[in-house]
Amino acid sequence: MKHRVDLTTWNRREHFAFFSTFDEPFFGLVAPVDCTQARAEARRLGVSFFLYYLYHSLQAANQVPEFRTRIENGEVYQYDQIHASATIGRADHTFGFSFIELHDALPDFVAAATAEIAAVQASTGLRLNDTTGRPDVVHCSAIPWVRFSGLTHARSFRHPDSCPKISYGQTYEENGRLWLPVAVNVHHGLADGYHVGQFLAAFQQGLNGGVEGRKAGG
Repeated sequence: MKHRVDLTTWNRREHFAFFSTFDEPFFGLVAPVDCTQARAEARRLGVSFFLYYLYHSLQAANQVPEFRTRIENGEVYQYDQIHASATIGRADHTFGFSFIELHDALPDFVAAATAEIAAVQASTGLRLNDTTGRPDVVHCSAIPWVRFSGLTHARSFRHPDSCPKISYGQTYEENGRLWLPVAVNVHHGLADGYHVGQFLAAFQQGLNGGVEGRKAGG
């Protein structure tokens, strides 16, 4: 479900009006998160590390209202819940888009995501459709071959887009800890660096076994 934001009383109305005139209204940053405990927990549970951190990333995104806010036909809406549209790789090194629904419990999320990944890998082409292209998603991609420190996205400026984009890079060890680079790009009319910081803090809490982590572990 979504709710229309009243632009006349919205505290971001001038920010929205200002950045919406830009050819490129998105901004992004890259930050590392500590996934030492998260990888160990994923191994203990016997689940994919990718799906484990994707679950916590999506849980964190839902905690930040600005990450659930979208621009549709010039109006601003806030969704009660958002999901993931992740790029899924295939054996021939192409990829397809997916729709991975958020579930409160980690086992339910993993089961649904695993089925969707299998469907993508058995298909061809991009799989761009009304489901994978719906607005109540975060666009996610894993780039496990590259320890990146910066990232840009291919975008069509003619196509209206306000979905946050989160990319996960190659893990690396430093000072006895395992780190995951995370790139976050958001529409500046809807969110600022403060909100990206909120997301990263919530993501780190989940990876550390916070409230979401305890729920995920059953």
